[in-house]
Amino acid sequence: MKCVILQPGYLPWLGFFDQMHWADIFVIYDDVQYTKRDWRSRNRIKTAHGVQWLSVPVLSKGRRYQRIDEACIVTERNWVHKHLESIQNAYSPAPYFHRFYDDLRTILTKNHTHLLHLDMELIEYVKDVLGIDARLVYSSSLKSRGNQTTRLIRICRELGADAYMTGDAAERYLDTQPFEEQGIDVRFHRYHHPVYNQLHGAFVPHLSIIDLLFNCGPESLAVLSSQPETSSCKRSSSLAAPDLSAATL
Repeated sequence: MKCVILQPGYLPWLGFFDQMHWADIFVIYDDVQYTKRDWRSRNRIKTAHGVQWLSVPVLSKGRRYQRIDEACIVTERNWVHKHLESIQNAYSPAPYFHRFYDDLRTILTKNHTHLLHLDMELIEYVKDVLGIDARLVYSSSLKSRGNQTTRLIRICRELGADAYMTGDAAERYLDTQPFEEQGIDVRFHRYHHPVYNQLHGAFVPHLSIIDLLFNCGPESLAVLSSQPETSSCKRSSSLAAPDLSAATL
């Protein structure tokens, strides 16, 4: 049983869904501390004027130690309209824009009060579009507790996992021996970002998954999981993943 444990993100990048595709069980690490100006509440798209951030405003005053599942969206700001307008301006010429835009608009215009609910509705939508079968589990629903490595091991054991994948940045600090002692094989993602047909000039990697969806449509899973023989959208080269620890751990 293969397990991945990741914090949720706002319209995450390709590597997030590649790990989900690898996993049998994908644990949403939702009861750890929320960090401001991080991948939980923002991501990047590519426009005719370069890369642009899409950021969801989150209440932070007096909430320094709030958990991810406690983070609330600042609802009085007009951020949804700005995000949708930016997405439309950037991707309306893309071949699969009209296949996905209305669904994204429907999700974004709901009255989400908590960031987790917004992130997860978007993640589950993309999961279904890509055809990924992994079972999603929230860490807050599990019995396993502990700090850092101890809890990761306990989650794997509670779920019956014998293989655990984590981001490359964890290789610098993660002690794999305790996992091995519990019969859990630790694997590092080592994602090589595909280069696919993209709007607005030279290719830019490590964007939100919607960049891939709008450009490659039904071939997106084959592209992100490095299966060039099944996709005409993917080119022959790939890019090694940078240190995006906030997004991949």
